[in-house]
Amino acid sequence: MERIDYIQLIKNILTQHSINHSQNDTEIQLIFDDHNHHYQVLNIGWDDQTRIYGVIIHVDLKEDKIWIQRDGTEVGIANQLLDAGVAKEHIVLGFQAPYKREFTEFAIG
Repeated sequence: MERIDYIQLIKNILTQHSINHSQNDTEIQLIFDDHNHHYQVLNIGWDDQTRIYGVIIHVDLKEDKIWIQRDGTEVGIANQLLDAGVAKEHIVLGFQAPYKREFTEFAIG
């Protein structure tokens, strides 16, 4: 069985989430750091006089495991990774406290 290219898969999924549906003056930025394996989707800008800056998605690749550090999506990045064929043992829910991870069906670390 051919191994899934995790980097390209992460980039494809994050790109799908980079469409800005907001009615305010914000932009969605994709940040792909291939050297250090950090991948993010940010929302940046202004809503009237309120500064908007937030990480929507943050995914890291560590030791052949996909670490989901932040997931502000409705569908869930882990679900998209599973649908693409990534094994649960290769996905870490980094936003969960380490002691809680053992109660999930995903990797602990």
